Amino acid sequence: MIQPAEVVLTATERVTLGVPAAAAVAAEAERLGAKRVFLLVSRFLAENTDEIRRIEAALGAAHAATHHGIRPNAPRSDVLAATAAARAAGADLVVTIGGGSVTDAGKIVTMCLKHDVTTIEGFDAFRTYVEADGTVISPVFDGPDVRCICVPTTLSGGEFNPLSGATDERIKLKQGYSTRGMVPVTVVLDPAITVHTPEWLWLSTGVRAVDHAAETLGSLQSNDYCDGIADSALRLLAEGLPRVKADPTDLDARLKCQIGAWQSMLPIVGGVPMGASHAIGHVLGGTCDVPHGHTSCVMSPFVQAWNASVNGHRQVRISACLGDATQPASVLLDRLIRGLGMPRSLAEVGVSENQLPLIAEYTLEDFWGRTNPRPIATAEDVMTILRTALV
Repeated sequence: MIQPAEVVLTATERVTLGVPAAAAVAAEAERLGAKRVFLLVSRFLAENTDEIRRIEAALGAAHAATHHGIRPNAPRSDVLAATAAARAAGADLVVTIGGGSVTDAGKIVTMCLKHDVTTIEGFDAFRTYVEADGTVISPVFDGPDVRCICVPTTLSGGEFNPLSGATDERIKLKQGYSTRGMVPVTVVLDPAITVHTPEWLWLSTGVRAVDHAAETLGSLQSNDYCDGIADSALRLLAEGLPRVKADPTDLDARLKCQIGAWQSMLPIVGGVPMGASHAIGHVLGGTCDVPHGHTSCVMSPFVQAWNASVNGHRQVRISACLGDATQPASVLLDRLIRGLGMPRSLAEVGVSENQLPLIAEYTLEDFWGRTNPRPIATAEDVMTILRTALV
């Protein structure tokens, strides 16, 4: 039986593959006619490498300012500080160079510039939220006038998604913001700049991309187009991640991982909702300060195991991509993640049993908390999954 579907496209115009970041950013700034380029960058890259200075030099007179200081999960206050710096610089183009939090912050900066957000409370009118009956409310607002370019140094994939996350420090909850024009106009995939990324961060965000693909293939709302892209993504990541762990200088393997992360995000952008692993992961990040990638390292196999009673027929394809269609997807995911040396329990990432009730309640407020293949209706449903992941 045909399941009607719609694939939503973004406003990204181009992706460069294997072009050095400095050359790619300078060329794109010139193509776009940008005269006041604002760089929002990883503190580590700025202070410990020459990568940012190379990009500044390549931009020449078009470089307006450089800012760093985005903490994990992009607290609202950090996004406001970056917005103020961009506004002061008269930015006509924002370029992010760094991991997922820097990427998210840069996209939200363009929203804040457009709508003159200057306070913590000012974010409230734009955030996506979930009503008590499970209805997801995504405010409609105009896209930014100032676009962004993203140079990702991890594999979280947010550079391909209009959806961005920032944490409301008042309640320690990570929340989403989305409008079509927030997606970067250009994405620069340069494997060479990623050699500076710490191994744990590269591999764990790679597992986050694995989780994108696995939750797509496990979704009861996917389609052949999105399944095909997720299948390719999972195979590229399953090959590339172990190769990078074995040889961090393997740039071909790094680019395979980057392309896999890109492909893993396309079904999400196209309209396939994620499930409990991502919903719980948002809460673990914003509320418990668990690194973005580690949330999937812990939760992905447990969620697939919990879902198997309703989507086991779809999980077979996950297993096939991981090399053995006869084995449960949860087992093969666990094997891959352990082989990369990543954590596999909540206890390993510093989450204690007394935190589980709040995590469960907040998961129900996440926009993907209600789109899991096996329905989640109550906090106790979430608790059932969390208990399996505790130790």
